Amino acid sequence: MKLSVLIPVYNEKNSIKEIVESVKKIPMYKEIIIIDDYSTDGTRDVLPQLRDKDTIIIYHEKNKGKGAALRTGIHHATGDYIIVQDADLEYDPNDYFKLLSLVVEGKAKIVYGSRFKGKPEFSTLSHYLGNMLLTWITNILYGVILTDMETCYKLVPAELMKRLNIKANRFDFEPEITAKILRSGYKIVEVPISYKGRGFHEGKKISWKDAFSAIWTLIKYRFWD
Repeated sequence: MKLSVLIPVYNEKNSIKEIVESVKKIPMYKEIIIIDDYSTDGTRDVLPQLRDKDTIIIYHEKNKGKGAALRTGIHHATGDYIIVQDADLEYDPNDYFKLLSLVVEGKAKIVYGSRFKGKPEFSTLSHYLGNMLLTWITNILYGVILTDMETCYKLVPAELMKRLNIKANRFDFEPEITAKILRSGYKIVEVPISYKGRGFHEGKKISWKDAFSAIWTLIKYRFWD
């Protein structure tokens, strides 16, 4: 089974090399697709050093948002399964095995890595509570029992990911893909993962304002498409 690792990046010159090298060290059949969303901090000077036969780099010619970068990556993915890897150091690529093991063993088709089932280190109380709120709303609207809807680690079959026709341009990617997976009748299985959140002073970009967009996205795709 081939894994497509999508890495959307915007202004992450201090962490992009370390995270990509960490992903490369994971001993599994994979491709890495880095999508630079028009970085202006010097990230683009680092990226050419990371290209190899299993790593491709795609450049956006203007800043479009994380969701748009991921849509570009999904289009180019050639693996059997897709997972997203943020370009910061909040998530540990070694946790891929936890998600993949359920697929290989035939216990799940779609697996989410739950920070709340592990021992998460959130940078702020607002991020912790915001994630809990959005997951609670997801559970109410879709009749499921998830613990972490907003997790970055969503292991999804590439064929399904492409077929879902994701439209999000920004951080509403997470609620949209979750909503469309659930509306399509698929079950999401969760496994605990590690997480060490960073603060805004360290480059974190998502804020409480994005929560409103996420809530609307969950409502919209529950009743419309």
